[in-house]
Order: sequence, then C-alpha cells, then structure tokens
Amino acid sequence: MGLFDFSTGKSDDADPGATRRKPVQSPLTLIMTIRSSEDFEALNARIQEIQSAPPEQNPIWIALDKLRIVHFARFVFLENNTKLAIITTYDGSFDDYLNEFIDEIGDIFNALLEHMEGAPPLPVQRNRSQFREYVKANDLGGIEPFYSAYPSATVLDIQAALTDG
Repeated sequence: MGLFDFSTGKSDDADPGATRRKPVQSPLTLIMTIRSSEDFEALNARIQEIQSAPPEQNPIWIALDKLRIVHFARFVFLENNTKLAIITTYDGSFDDYLNEFIDEIGDIFNALLEHMEGAPPLPVQRNRSQFREYVKANDLGGIEPFYSAYPSATVLDIQAALTDG
C-alpha cells in the first residue's frame, strides 16, 4: 500500500460500488464567544504576543511540532471581534487530541478561556471532562464528507515522505 492509497474507506449504502474515502485526519472548528470588548483587547494582545514570537519560541508552534498530529492550525476573530475561532486539522481521536493539547499547552487554553462566555472551569488540566464537553459543544463540525487530498496520510507519513525525497 502506497503512502497516498485511496482504497481505504467504506462503501456507500446507496451505491455499493462507490468507495468513500474516510480520512485519518479530522477537522475542528472551535468557535468561542468573547465576553466583552475589553476581553477582546486582552485576548488579541495575548494572541499577538504568542503568534509574533519566532517559531522556536512560540509555545503553540513548539507544542504542534512536538505532538506531530496537527496538519494545520489557525486563529480567526469573527463577527466584529466577538468570537474567536480555532481551526485545526489533526490525526487520531478527538479525546487523544484534546488530552495531548491540555498536557502540552493547557496554560494557553486557560489564558484564552478566561475571556470566553460559558467557559469550562479552569484550569483545564484539572477539568478535562468539562473542557472536552465545552469544545464539543462549540465545534461547528462540518458538512460531511470531510475532504482530504491525502486521506490515508498522517502528519508523520507526510513528514517522512518529504524527508525521504
């Protein structure tokens, strides 16, 4: 089986001959409501501080590089700066993904969540199940199916293919 083998997936019940590509990646579109304009200012300042750091000093980039399960990640302010979106594509299970992030950058989540309406109890390190439920409740999900140009390739597979070339 090649790195980019598309033969994985299950058949569509409506068309037994059709193969549906079920990717190993999963999307997360977490939309959180910011409490106030003052909270936005503080939140924006903190995110700008983190994101302006060089990659080797940015705690989010350091965690992402260490975990090696996230394909893409970004922050986006929405609706006139009243909401913050965290948009990622990751490998593995939702629970493993959240737990690894709590372990690596739980304090970053704590700093973000202190400015959000309906946030779970903090710190997230001691309130994992409430954090999990908060993320699930605020994840927009998507209209299925989730498209992936490389449905059977994990971050590790892609990194290995790039270094082998």
